[in-house]
Amino acid sequence: MENLGVVLAILGAAFAALLSGIGSAKGVGLVGNAAAGVVTEDPSLFGKVLILEILPGTQGLYGFLAAFLIMNNIQPGMPVSQGLGLLAASVPIAVAGLVSALHQGKVAAAGCGLVAKRPDQNGRAIIFSAMVETYAVLALLITILLIGRAV
Repeated sequence: MENLGVVLAILGAAFAALLSGIGSAKGVGLVGNAAAGVVTEDPSLFGKVLILEILPGTQGLYGFLAAFLIMNNIQPGMPVSQGLGLLAASVPIAVAGLVSALHQGKVAAAGCGLVAKRPDQNGRAIIFSAMVETYAVLALLITILLIGRAV
């Protein structure tokens, strides 16, 4: 019971990294399948679909950053209220990271189809996918603000 605050904070860090990482892995995998199909037909499009492949992976990085910030704020014997605050701070990036990475993977995979048919429209495919990214960035910002308030 005396280390419950620390345990809750560690759980928050794990939650942020785990869920956003799962979303990114699934999103990147989805785009990878679509990108491989495009490159099979036209290897010169590798660079264009690679950008789309990378985009859903950013949520995992955001979750990692949040976990790092939470871990840097853990102090031995911290109160339960502070541990709960850090756990709660992890929720925005954990949930939004998971969901947005999955949906960004779907949008980026569709963008690979666009690039396959009209390579000159690569910029638009990236913009479509980046629109989903906006919500992961907002969730990361809220998580950072909440970490600041929890400590």
